[in-house]
Amino acid sequence: MIDAIGLATVGVAFGVMVASPGPATVAVMATSMSVGRKVGMRFGLGLSVGHIFWGCVAATGLGAVLQAASQVLFLLKLIGGGYLCWLAYCSFRSAARKSVVPINADARQNWFLRGLMLNLTNPKVVVAWIATLSLGVTDGENPHFIYTATILCIGLAFLTNATYALVFSTSVAMEFYSRFRRRIEVVVAGLYAFVGLSLIRSALSK
Repeated sequence: MIDAIGLATVGVAFGVMVASPGPATVAVMATSMSVGRKVGMRFGLGLSVGHIFWGCVAATGLGAVLQAASQVLFLLKLIGGGYLCWLAYCSFRSAARKSVVPINADARQNWFLRGLMLNLTNPKVVVAWIATLSLGVTDGENPHFIYTATILCIGLAFLTNATYALVFSTSVAMEFYSRFRRRIEVVVAGLYAFVGLSLIRSALSK
């Protein structure tokens, strides 16, 4: 029988983790405000699919292996840091423009992959999944607990990303973005750059 308290603990912990400020949440908020609901939902879907991948990895026990493999984490930090620095460059470039460049239909097709790439290359997601699933797990724990907790957390990831996309693509949010677009882009770029460079420095310091 599945421990309901342990499952609730995992759900709350993961919910706080996935909803807390970070590169992914900032990205889905900024994307939804700047481009609109459909693109924001596509970006959020990509983020959520990234969670499915790392959730399955953690649930099968491979996450602990990856965490212990320094070379794998080294590559993840470099790739993830480089990708965030690229996003920072894109945001800075957008802030430098005096007017908004329209997004055409072809460009929108890339937003799912951008969200997916962001979470696939984020080593913090790996560690977060391992730490979250370890909550409520005791010796001899029913293996169904891990699978149920994984499904719960994946559902929370989809719900959280969809909620961010819906809330920040409202007319009020998009109007706010249009008024302060350049300032918002600078702040977002700064956050991307800070986290990206921190990941690269962490990888090279070991």
